[in-house]
Amino acid sequence: MSLWETLGKLDWTPFLLSFKLAGATTLILFFLALPLAWRLSRSSSRGKPLIEALTALPIVLPPSVLGFYLLWGLSAQSPLGAFFEETLGMKLVFSFPGLVVASCLYSFPFMLQPLQSGFEGLDRRMIEASYLAGKGSWQTLWRIALPNIKPSLVTALIVTFAHTVGEFGVVLMVGGSIPGETRVASVAIYELVETMDYATAHIYSAVLLLLSFGVLLGVFVFNRRQKRKHGGFR
Repeated sequence: MSLWETLGKLDWTPFLLSFKLAGATTLILFFLALPLAWRLSRSSSRGKPLIEALTALPIVLPPSVLGFYLLWGLSAQSPLGAFFEETLGMKLVFSFPGLVVASCLYSFPFMLQPLQSGFEGLDRRMIEASYLAGKGSWQTLWRIALPNIKPSLVTALIVTFAHTVGEFGVVLMVGGSIPGETRVASVAIYELVETMDYATAHIYSAVLLLLSFGVLLGVFVFNRRQKRKHGGFR
């Protein structure tokens, strides 16, 4: 059987679910992290390190620990899970909506930190000039600050998307492996290895490997061009 015939017979549903999850997570996190990143970049309060530490926890916290607390927090035994199930009729554990909630928490720092870093690197005189021109904080954010941090913005969006596609521990604990519902690509690879279907696992893994490399290459190329455009290289 040729490679193309093998690819044609593969189940691509896990990848479609992964991309759907990554797209939803990236979109939600952009609107959640943007105002916080802007606020933190302008803040010098004593509570800033505490907020930064809390939002960065998913980077260093073992996925199994975060997954355990999310599994409990989203279950019907918790106030939040009970509210969604009884009031909205939505089950969060072992469901796609639960995966979105878990992914948003797990990927939050990957959206927040590049945006905050970009805002902190802006020339404060440009921001002050916007305020002197009568523009409010939101107008300054959307019309002045955001268009001037394109490398950080692209990095935040693309890395968040790619990181969500590659999630494993958290999504497995919260969503399990329900075909067509929560069985994303990373979980599918794990199950293929367990069943010793190494040939298919190789193909699935190669797709994620190429995707990850392409994403990182695109980010670096874009940022390099932006630096050249603004005189970053001599």
